[in-house]
Amino acid sequence: MKTRYALAIRLLVTLIMVVLAVFASRWLWNTYERAPSTRDGRVRADIVTVAPDVAGWVVDVLVIDNQIVRRGDPLFQIDRSRYEIAVQQAVAAVARERADLAEARREADRNDELGDLVSLEERQQSRTRVQTAEATLRQGIADLAAARLNLDRTLILAPVNGVVTNLELRPGDYLAIGREALALVDSDSLRVEGYFEETKIQRIRVGDRASVRLMGESRVLHGRVNSIAPAIVDRERTPSSDLVANIDPNFNWVRLAQRVPVRIELDPVPDDVRLISGRTATVVVRSAEHDDAGARDEGVDR
Repeated sequence: MKTRYALAIRLLVTLIMVVLAVFASRWLWNTYERAPSTRDGRVRADIVTVAPDVAGWVVDVLVIDNQIVRRGDPLFQIDRSRYEIAVQQAVAAVARERADLAEARREADRNDELGDLVSLEERQQSRTRVQTAEATLRQGIADLAAARLNLDRTLILAPVNGVVTNLELRPGDYLAIGREALALVDSDSLRVEGYFEETKIQRIRVGDRASVRLMGESRVLHGRVNSIAPAIVDRERTPSSDLVANIDPNFNWVRLAQRVPVRIELDPVPDDVRLISGRTATVVVRSAEHDDAGARDEGVDR
């Protein structure tokens, strides 16, 4: 009796081990063969450098480091005095040019009314003065518009939705035109880039579903494959002054698979998950047939 009982226990244990092995084999197959995965992923975002379009002293910095801003929010103010004076000068110039044009038109009309009492040459000259005055007025109006634009641009606004990072700008700094003043992390450009081995790229298609797990986070984020990089650096080929290919003659017997960037566009992310550019992520890509096969939400490199 005891022998039969022990045999039954052994058979049950063997059956359980076989079932576990089948499930483990299925998981390994789905993870490594059907669902391309990598732990070499990064959160990425575009960095927008903000530079003034006018030169001058910084009189006020209106943001602090790591502050969230929306497109159009004020960032800092450049001294307006010089540009206000330029607008006043342009307004005065336009008023003078309008008066000159009015006088030229009156003179041309008077000469035309006199007819033959005024020489043809003088009538032509008066019409030329009108055309010249009109052109001068148009130039003055353009100069006034430029002066007002420069005045408006003394207040520098956020060009994108984002976060101020590494702010070192202080009141009293002098900025030249085009000098980088601060940087914004474009929050609308946040995405995940997974660096997949080239042996896995053939199983990845644009539009495939993807799951992302950030290091230190327990929850899984979801998204879709947005694009696959069309090129990576060829480290065995270097530029040559002879304009011909310069290939490294050495060959390594152990050949490591190249890494190809794959961009993942994320679905809406929960507010309590911090997408910080540079964070490490594990990425698993799943096509429709992979989902039907029950591929898991996480995986590791081979």
